[in-house]
Formats: sequence, C-alpha cells, structure tokens
Amino acid sequence: MKNLLKFLLIILVSASAFTTYAQQEDTNYFQLSPRIGYDFPSYNNNTPYIDYKGGLDLGLSLDYYWNWFGLGIDVDYIKNKPESTYPTDNLYDPSGPTLLTNFNLTEDNITRLFYGIGPNIQFRSQSKKFTTEFNTRFGLASIKGGRTYLESTTPVMPLNFHAGYDVSSVFTFKGQVRFTYYLNDNFGINAGAYYMRHFGATELFDAPLGVSAGYHPVVDGNSANGQPSNNLDPNGPVLREEPCDCDISSVGLFAGVTLKFNKKIKEDVCEVCGEDHMPRCCATCGCGVTVTARDKFTDETLPFTDVVLTDLNGNIVQSGTTNSYGVVVFTDVAEDDLIVKGKLYNVSLEETSISKDEFKACKKDGNSIQKVIKYGDLNFILKGDVVECNTADGIQGVDILLKDKIKAGQKNTLSDADGNFIFHLKQASTYALNGRKDGYFSNEVEVTTSGIDRNKSLFIDFEMCVNPCGQAIKLDNIIFNLDKWDILPAARPDLDYVVKLMLDNPTIKVEMSSHTDSRGSNQYNQELSQKRAQSTVNYLMTKGISRERLIARGAGESELLNRCADGVQCPESEHTINRRTEFKVVCIN
Repeated sequence: MKNLLKFLLIILVSASAFTTYAQQEDTNYFQLSPRIGYDFPSYNNNTPYIDYKGGLDLGLSLDYYWNWFGLGIDVDYIKNKPESTYPTDNLYDPSGPTLLTNFNLTEDNITRLFYGIGPNIQFRSQSKKFTTEFNTRFGLASIKGGRTYLESTTPVMPLNFHAGYDVSSVFTFKGQVRFTYYLNDNFGINAGAYYMRHFGATELFDAPLGVSAGYHPVVDGNSANGQPSNNLDPNGPVLREEPCDCDISSVGLFAGVTLKFNKKIKEDVCEVCGEDHMPRCCATCGCGVTVTARDKFTDETLPFTDVVLTDLNGNIVQSGTTNSYGVVVFTDVAEDDLIVKGKLYNVSLEETSISKDEFKACKKDGNSIQKVIKYGDLNFILKGDVVECNTADGIQGVDILLKDKIKAGQKNTLSDADGNFIFHLKQASTYALNGRKDGYFSNEVEVTTSGIDRNKSLFIDFEMCVNPCGQAIKLDNIIFNLDKWDILPAARPDLDYVVKLMLDNPTIKVEMSSHTDSRGSNQYNQELSQKRAQSTVNYLMTKGISRERLIARGAGESELLNRCADGVQCPESEHTINRRTEFKVVCIN
C-alpha cells in the first residue's frame, strides 16, 4: 500500500506539471524505449526478520500511437535480494544458557520477469519536444529465488527461514508515468516511475524442513553476567507449513532512451496532397501555410479572424477563418509570391507576404510556412451579449443603439441568433447603450473605456438585458400620507426613474396602478387609489411625458398581496405591504 501511495503521488505531481500541455496531432507511429532503473520491493509474506532490498530493473517498452492514444507492450527483468535482519548479536539459548556465536546464512537473489500489454495516454507540449505518458499494463510474471536460511552451527539450530518462490504465471498489474525530451524527431531521453503488483504469488514448500517459512522468536532478557541480551523464546519456533498466496508489490524509478519511428514521406511523390502529408511538402504537392492572428499591442491571439491568401494581382488563392486559438491552416498552397490578409469585425489586419523562396525552403526541409498577421487598430472591441432580464437566454434581433456621450454621434447594430453584438469603442470615452425590439423595453446602460489600458486588453466583455412588456414592477417608495394623494418628496426618485425609462423608450406606454389595504369601505378605497394613480400621472406629465402615454388605474383593495382581507386581524407591517404603487409597461407595436 505504501508503494501504491508513492506512485499515485508521483502521478499527481506529474499531471500538475503538464496541465498546460496540449495534445498534438502526430499519428500512427511506433516508439521503442529501453530503460534501466532501480526497484524498491515489498514482499507481503508475513515472515519477520527478513527485509527485501532494492535492485536492478531492466525494461523495454514498445508502443504504437494513434495521436494521443496508444497501445504498448512492456518487458521487465527485476532482481532483488532478501536480507536477514535476525538479531544474532548477544543471542542466547536460554535452555543453556548458551551464547550462540557461530551462524550460517544463505540469501538467494530473487528474479522477476514480467510481460504485459495495455493502453497508453500521451500529452505533448506545443513544441513536441516534451511528452508525458501514462501507461497501464496487465500480464504475467515469473518469480524465482529468494530462499533465506539462518541457522546456528554450535549448537545446530534453525533460527529464520523462508522457502522463496518458483512460480511462472502470476497475474500482474503495472502502472507507469514516463517523461520524454526529444533531441530530434526520432530520438529522445526519458525518465519515469512505475508501480507493479503481483497478485497471489505462491511460496515454495521446503520438503526437508517441512515448512514454507519459520522463525524462532526472540525476547528481551539478561545474560549470565546480568547484561541485556537477546534470548530465544523458550516456547520454541513459529512454523508455517501452508504456502502463502501473498501479493508482491514494488515501486521503481528509471531512465532510458526513446526511438521514434515516424511514417516516412516520399521525397519524390506525395501519396495524397492534403492532410496525409501535412505539414510537410513535396515536389508535386503544395506547401502548408499556418497563419496566426494576434493583437499588435497585447499579443493575444484572435479567434474568428477572416484570412485570405492572394496573389500579387489580388486574386484570392485560399481563404479561411482562425479557430479558437487564433490559427488557420491552409493546405497544398501552390508555389507563388503571395500576400496574407486578415480582417476582424470589418477591421483589416496588417498584411504580410510569402515569397517563392519560402516555398522552396518548405520543400527542402519539410516544414510548413509559419506567418503572423497583426491587428493594429487602437480602438477597443466591445463583445456584447443581450439577454432577457433575469435569464441567460440570448435575444436575437435586438436593435442595439450606441451613443457617444463625449463626442456627438451614434451607431446601431442587431444582435445575432445568440444575442451577441459587436461595437468598436474609442479610448478614454463613455457610451450609452439601449436595446429595442418589439415586445421588449430596456433601461439605458453605460460603458466606459476610461481607465482601460489598450496595451493590456483589446476586448471588453459586456452584458445587457431587455425586459418583456407587460411585467408589473413595484415602486417601493411611492407612498402617500393617510387619506391623502399628494406626491411626497420620497417618491420622486422612483418616479424620475419611470420618466427616464419612457424617454429612453419613446414607443412604450406606462400604466400606473395604485393599491390600498382592506381597511375602509371598498368604494372609499377605490376612489382613494384612483386619486393617487392620477397624482402619479400628473407628476410624470410635469416632466414632459405625453398624457397619451400614461394610464391611471386605481385598484383599491381588489388585489391584496397577503391574507389581510376584511375582518382579518393583521399587524400594521402586513397592511403596509398592500399599500403600493406598481407600473406596467405596455409596448406599442
């Protein structure tokens, strides 16, 4: 179990070190990895006074990979040695008492030979020079040797014994992590660690002794002169006649080399001009061109950038769009002098060129042509998302209006199927945004680029929302004195909010509804609430809102929010809940 925990710790540290590595395409190849290492074993055979020392590990791995996944075969030859730890110093036979001074010790080496097969997972750095592999193997092992025998020769007395092993088909599991650094495309050096477990390794039975293992326990005592000593237990030896089917496990560290056998590409004729020979070139096929789009100031990659290759006359040779990593790959590009152009959200990137000499170099060394085009515009890109308020649902077809609050000017765009929209924003400026769509209304929101460093950021992520028409919205501060309908100063901020909303959305109407609690007659409450609703409308009209866009509605006590109806005893706090004013937006299509 300790060895297994060590191995799992090694895997955890290794995985953390390589989390930034991306899997690269490098398909259908063999690799051969001879190695040498040191093995630390644990023999769980319940025999005290025997320790098993580490020893040599010689191994060989043959792996075949389909991109990041593979299948491998391992062969391991491991040699360990048992070591008797029986306390022979100052050892007495209490029946004498006799000091035992002459001993005979036999310690035979243990050899393990393992054959296994299993799957691999491989991770590569973007440069392809570093790889991390996690391998599992299942197979059979032969385990031989390990006989350990300690006896006293004067008098003759067995003290410690284990018969060892001679098994040839033990089911075995092996887990391994291997790190490789490639010095070139076909040769690398590696290092790693493994955990191996043999399940049910049966011990030998020693016929002459009649046991598989045994030992004479030692107890603390005193010698004839009264000094502390090790005394043989007078109860005699502990013998185990039945061989134990016990597990054997070990952890090992190793280093080696890796030979990689890539699929060779014919120099004279390509089998297929396309992905099968990319990114390499040949005489009869075009070369691969990899284009990366980056921001000139932040150096961040730019996804979804339109890229074209044109000849010197402006004719488009190939076109594409960069992926989420800002990269687009063009295959089989014919040899010519070319211009690389790009455009991101209708803003052109700085151009670069490809010369015929670069195609010649491509065909000579077999590497694809690498180009970078840069976005040099100083403006920010606002990446907006418009959703329905209080949801994550994007709204398509919202007319987004952008107003420059520092320099006069405005522009608009429509949100796409996912609710996304784009604007270009100047540095050190402030803008107001408003969204309009039939059946929806919105508040005006503000976005500013002041305080944002263009050298650190190109994109500004922004989310705004629109409300569906017909929703009732409670205004908590529109309150009235008892039996009064005058607008109080505390209500004005909420009413001014309604004014701004109507100015921002000139096509909406607003219905103002006032409510009372249940105390008083129904007719009285109805008349009082109508007067309060009308006072609210009158206030909005003084702020420039047309009367035709306002609806006054007195609801009285007909729409209570709680249990406090006629005849029900309620505290004042519950009655207050029912005394409210709400407004509802009515959209005019």
